[in-house]
Amino acid sequence: MTRSGERLRLPHPALMLVTDGERADVCGDAVCGGVNIVQVRMPGRSTADVIDAGARVRDAIGDRALLTINSDVDAAIALEADILHLAECAGTMVDARARVGGRMLTSRAVHGIEAAIAAEREGADFVLLGTVFASMSHPGGETIGIEGVRAVCDAVRVPVIVIGGITAENAASVMRAGAAGVAVISAIFDAEYPRQAAAALCDAMTTPARAS
Repeated sequence: MTRSGERLRLPHPALMLVTDGERADVCGDAVCGGVNIVQVRMPGRSTADVIDAGARVRDAIGDRALLTINSDVDAAIALEADILHLAECAGTMVDARARVGGRMLTSRAVHGIEAAIAAEREGADFVLLGTVFASMSHPGGETIGIEGVRAVCDAVRVPVIVIGGITAENAASVMRAGAAGVAVISAIFDAEYPRQAAAALCDAMTTPARAS
């Protein structure tokens, strides 16, 4: 797939779906409901596996959403991904940006103010902040809550996307705290109707006055 050489822009509000590479059909359905970023996260898997899964996801979402590859720079380059996402302690943003070129956006996982400021200084286009609320993917882990989201959003200028226990019921609260968007897993993958679940998240983010 040939991609435009123009530098990309982060959608606003951003609705990111994080997948382990399986159920590409659900990713495509969720994009129809409003998901505009899909992140392929496959820790411990080979670059070949990530490329294979990323290609299936790309086929499912087409140009309707941005494709993010988590941590694997070689896979991101091979897939001509739209975003390269790095873990909080994985390499340097400067090195990653030098490898992927000027078109691809870069993001960094952060868990607090200091890490977010450091990522901004490194040149990250946005940060992915968690864990906000208790979640199935990180049971029993430390959470930062709404006040933690607000503190990080106030401390940096780059967009902050939040992850961890985000649902249609609480998405408005994180947007009011300054978030530029949300990232979810179970809120869509565990839903009976993924497209409608994505649409409900979009509605909550864009009409906070009506959301609880």
